Amino acid sequence: MKNDRGNVLVVDDNQFNRDLLARRVKRQGHMISSASDGFQALEMVRNHSFDLVLLDIMMPQMNGYQVLETLKADPALRHIPVIMISAVDDIDSIVRCIELGAEDYLSKPFNPILLKARINACLEKKRLRDQEQAYIKQLAEEQEKSEKLLLNILPAPIAQRLKQGEKTIADSFSEVTVLFADLVGFTKVSANLSPAELVELLNMIFSCFDQLADKYGLEKIKTIGDAYMVVGGLPTLRKDHAEAIAEMALDMLYQVKQISESQEKSLQIRIGLNTGAVEAGVIGTKKFAYDLWGDTVNTAHRMESHGIPGVIQVTEDTYGCLANKYIFQERGIINVKGKGMMKTYLLISRK
Repeated sequence: MKNDRGNVLVVDDNQFNRDLLARRVKRQGHMISSASDGFQALEMVRNHSFDLVLLDIMMPQMNGYQVLETLKADPALRHIPVIMISAVDDIDSIVRCIELGAEDYLSKPFNPILLKARINACLEKKRLRDQEQAYIKQLAEEQEKSEKLLLNILPAPIAQRLKQGEKTIADSFSEVTVLFADLVGFTKVSANLSPAELVELLNMIFSCFDQLADKYGLEKIKTIGDAYMVVGGLPTLRKDHAEAIAEMALDMLYQVKQISESQEKSLQIRIGLNTGAVEAGVIGTKKFAYDLWGDTVNTAHRMESHGIPGVIQVTEDTYGCLANKYIFQERGIINVKGKGMMKTYLLISRK
């Protein structure tokens, strides 16, 4: 057993008995504090840290049973071990103390060797309990960190399903709106930046986009290089998915312009939107990723890649969702790779 010094509180209304017990415990190498009644004892344990309480039963006003009961009823104090000390040596008294939560029981006059053995046993139990609680706390903190990390990777409803043991997560959504954005000419800008400056600039821009996604209740899917993808309408369904995406797209144009001016960099963004059905799910076993698939996603990407710098290009499907609330300019028919000829629109502003 590890022989650590303990911080022991001796509680007895009789000064002679209290001092005698305190001296004997102190000779064992422990730190001693004393209380002359139950009220003082409770005040001391609430304001100081003790490893053990040696508590006399027969005290006026508030006896040892009442002090013990109060200690064990308090979640902040119940972990402190208590050895009851009494001149009464009957089974009923011992049983009552144990039932109330006492760690042990000693009868007066007590044997010094037995006193030492029981104090050391209680302190060792307390030490092991403290270690266990510290380990449990550490586990809880690590679990919280893991959950926060998971929420940084996956949408909260999807993370919850994984935690509940769902092995394969794959869902179909009949109508969502997908946004792709790409920083135009970023390769040229980055050629004049150090690696640290490049990462700092990208982090500034994408952190701003992340804040906008949170603001409008949208789900960021991923960043690839200097491209950004976000979706509205999943994993939680919402009817205004196209409107929320449109608001974010307009804000993205504004924010990139502000950053470009403040950083004195020639930055522009090209944005494409499309509305339709998608498949969504989690892929990977070691590194999870929540992603989208389907023609709707591919077409949204084409709207961005075939778009105009500083402009938001949308398909007819997205235009149909937004025409009543937003101002558009018809771009006309364009040849879209993999799609052929398509009629597209440019989102200008809210009406």
